[in-house]
Amino acid sequence: MEKRAKEVGDIIKNSKQIHIVSHIDADGLTAGSIAYKTLERLGKDFSIEFVKQLDEDVIKNIKDKNYELVWFTDLGSSVSTSYTDINMIITDHHECPENSNKFFHLNPHLFNIDGGFEISGAGTTYLVSKAIDRENMDLSALAIVGACGDIQDRKYGKLMGLNRDILMDGKKLEVIDPKIDIRYFGRETRPVYKLLQYANDPVIPGITGRESSCITFLQEIGIKLKDGDSWRRWIDLTKNERSLIISNIAQTLLVKGFGYKITKKIIGEVYILEKEEEGTEVHDAKEFATLLNSTARYDKFDVGLKVCLGDRDKYLKKAKNLLLGHRANLVEGLQFAREEGIVKREYLQFFHAGNGIRDTIFGIVTNMLINSEDVDSNIPLIGFAFRDDGQVKASARGTEELVEKGLNLSAAMKKAASSLNGMGGGHNIAAGATIPKGKEEEFLDLLEEEIKNQLRL
Repeated sequence: MEKRAKEVGDIIKNSKQIHIVSHIDADGLTAGSIAYKTLERLGKDFSIEFVKQLDEDVIKNIKDKNYELVWFTDLGSSVSTSYTDINMIITDHHECPENSNKFFHLNPHLFNIDGGFEISGAGTTYLVSKAIDRENMDLSALAIVGACGDIQDRKYGKLMGLNRDILMDGKKLEVIDPKIDIRYFGRETRPVYKLLQYANDPVIPGITGRESSCITFLQEIGIKLKDGDSWRRWIDLTKNERSLIISNIAQTLLVKGFGYKITKKIIGEVYILEKEEEGTEVHDAKEFATLLNSTARYDKFDVGLKVCLGDRDKYLKKAKNLLLGHRANLVEGLQFAREEGIVKREYLQFFHAGNGIRDTIFGIVTNMLINSEDVDSNIPLIGFAFRDDGQVKASARGTEELVEKGLNLSAAMKKAASSLNGMGGGHNIAAGATIPKGKEEEFLDLLEEEIKNQLRL
């Protein structure tokens, strides 16, 4: 991969004008930002755009502009064997055809490396940036944020594979500091009771989703909830207080029969961005990733990009305001999905959000649901939502346990969607597809047959 990264880097260095095309999630934003900083430091003439997916309209627009070189980051694998009339390079991590052009395409799957947890789109983009100039190793911090945005630390409770190498680059430069701590979201910015209220993976029975129960739980074990008028956050607690909370959560899970394997997910590595201010949304890699999701997924690409590029004033304030709306939308989305109801079939379960959940965030809602008490974790969860263009977006999520049994949602979604003249792909544990409206039941039939065959049921 290092050799390929150098080859791609040479193409960049030998090009005068470059257009970056990246995805709209946290990994895409950080990947695009790494490419942006790399080209800026090279003094290149370049431009950038962020897209939901590489559909025909996006491709046509790219062709019409006739760029000297197009750099796809965190996407592009789906077009790696098509559109030979576009002079392109690709730094992606999604599953790709085996006959992808091996000169301009940097993708872990071409080297038998799992792009689902070993390296993200931001990571592959970082490898090219580092190959161009080792001074770009400071961008490792953005690559780690991208990996956390794609939940690549979930499988082992820490980043592994090539992500680990990137992490060590960041640690060496003192831009990233990995620590062992509670892995629930919101360590830096949420009051402790809120951290527990929204805890998932694993959920805490009797506590997750119940604000009053969270407060009671903390009070009963002697945790002081406030300092004056301010709610205490996880980072405000003493080491003994943190240990007390963790041990009581573990005891609750074990008593409820969750077992050691699930219980140990409570703690693991967290990633601190050392150059950032403690207690802010950009100090912790997971919170940084969520902040970014609240920008590009609402068509505010410029805000997320500026924050990645270092703005800590005007655009960070804008991002924080967008984050408030994003959190509210996720809560409403979860509630909407629950009210609509999860429909169980033999080998999968699904919900249809229609126009009730924005198509750019319902994948996050689907992911939150698969880790909740609302669904059966023994079968994959599929979500549907209407797109603005009249098509239907499908989002699929599984579990590590299902992947170990043979589940590959990327392959299943791609095959089922292509049978209906749609498109799909992603990772074995998380994938997406776009299909014609009115074909949802037919799609589910095709998808269910694929999942049944994969799991050999």
